[in-house]
Amino acid sequence: MSIKNYLMYSSFEKIFGCVAEKIKDRSNGDVTIDAYHRYKEDVGIMKGMSLDAYRFSISWSRILPNGKLGGGVNKEGIAYYNNLINELLANGLQPFITLFHWDLPQALEDEYGGFLSPLIVDDFRDYAELCFKEFGDRVKHWITLNEPWSYSNGGYVTGNFAPGRCSEWQKLNCTGGDSGTEPYLASHYQLLAHAAAVQVYKKKYQTSQKGKIGITIISHWFIPFSNTINDQNAAERALDFMYGWYMDPLTYGDYPHSMRSLVGKRLPKFSKEQSETLKGSYDFLGLNYYTANYAAHSPHDNSINPSYSTDAHAKLTTAERHGILIGAKSASDWLYVYPKGIREILLYTKNKYKDPIIYITENGIDEVNNDELSLEEALADNVRIDFYYHHLSFLKSAIEDGVKVKGFFAWSLLDNFEWSSGYTVRFGINFVDYKDGLRRHPKLSALWFKNFLKK
Repeated sequence: MSIKNYLMYSSFEKIFGCVAEKIKDRSNGDVTIDAYHRYKEDVGIMKGMSLDAYRFSISWSRILPNGKLGGGVNKEGIAYYNNLINELLANGLQPFITLFHWDLPQALEDEYGGFLSPLIVDDFRDYAELCFKEFGDRVKHWITLNEPWSYSNGGYVTGNFAPGRCSEWQKLNCTGGDSGTEPYLASHYQLLAHAAAVQVYKKKYQTSQKGKIGITIISHWFIPFSNTINDQNAAERALDFMYGWYMDPLTYGDYPHSMRSLVGKRLPKFSKEQSETLKGSYDFLGLNYYTANYAAHSPHDNSINPSYSTDAHAKLTTAERHGILIGAKSASDWLYVYPKGIREILLYTKNKYKDPIIYITENGIDEVNNDELSLEEALADNVRIDFYYHHLSFLKSAIEDGVKVKGFFAWSLLDNFEWSSGYTVRFGINFVDYKDGLRRHPKLSALWFKNFLKK
């Protein structure tokens, strides 16, 4: 059964892929690297590298094509994930399953606006419970949401991600929206949906299935642009508005004070019951770290063209400070290499958020998809090896300082469809040949990881 007509991202591609060029190469995610049919081959690659876990997401629409239990369950989708899980376990790999990685069923977007509505909370809980019932006897690590910040910012502030919404005054050719309110609503209901899924898992399944459940949050590290108090405060606010936006409710039951103060009535409120349900609603934290930014104090009248992007009164840049870039630039214009930041964000998390168990659920760097390179040249990703060597060194330092990091996942195993970047960049440690039947080839970084894991 094809799911593409039921998936919001497929609709986004059709609307924007060729019209507004929201996807850089006008590609789509219909087949991508065809993991659906090649999962045994990919599991074999992982086993050959001596990996012991694989993080992947379940597509909500593949399980529930219409988004709700009442709309019917796709048995073929259930069978596919059972086959994948069983293949992983048979080859010594533990599945870490993400329930929502931005691929919302189109039916729910059409019916009530997806994560802009409180109705999403029960529908997500029901979908999550179906997954617990079908797969929980073998799956011991669940992740409710992947990067709610990216979904809210990309989908409702810049419009670069589905559903492609933003304020009209931004003139970004969006489908409608309000960048001063909708990202806060989308994040609010993502948090409540997360809490509802965790609650049902802990009440009905955790004791018998003996698994753990958490959430994956992304954060950059933020460095004051200067040594002034204003810029130091701006860096703290930037962390609040990206990381604390989720970690404060998950740990303390409410948004950071800086957000309450600056966003005001546009920031939704939790009831006392919701606050209590959110507090401590994870067994482990998944942390995605890629890059760092300078933060400078940037006053703004939040009553004029309000937007999440200016609410923090912090101007974020990777530009030169005292003639120095924050780090080497990757293929993506948002990713500058700053390995020390992984240690800093881990220590910050330990000290501010009650010393949680942490898995690094994404860390990686991309290169340009250059068709002019020979295969041998394309596989020589020494920059990626250097990236991982330095990040893992700082990760080791954080562990030595007492941070409870229990695992590390590279982004990504394979080159793939990278959202609005399409196929213009490659994040994989294994090369996918888009011109030769999607054949997989290990890059030097894959061989480096294999040797690293043998030591």
